[in-house]
Amino acid sequence: MQKFHVKRGDSVVVIAGSQKGKTGKVLEVLLAKQRARVEGVAMMKRHLKKSQEHPQGTIAEREGSIHISNLMLQATFDASKRKKPAPAV
Repeated sequence: MQKFHVKRGDSVVVIAGSQKGKTGKVLEVLLAKQRARVEGVAMMKRHLKKSQEHPQGTIAEREGSIHISNLMLQATFDASKRKKPAPAV
């Protein structure tokens, strides 16, 4: 079994890709694909058919997955030089 640097419940920052700079909490780690679902990041739309709950059908948004290598723990990110300094007032 593989071991990753992030686990469910960790606070992470996306450091690469189209979602770069976004932060969130890890909802799920997909071991087989080496990916993770992060709360509020990489949102994708899913079209749902008509049903009892949705008589008209609906478009639901949910989190997509991001490769583990594009994630960094929030604490590590804050302690690193990657964090942008606060603008002087």
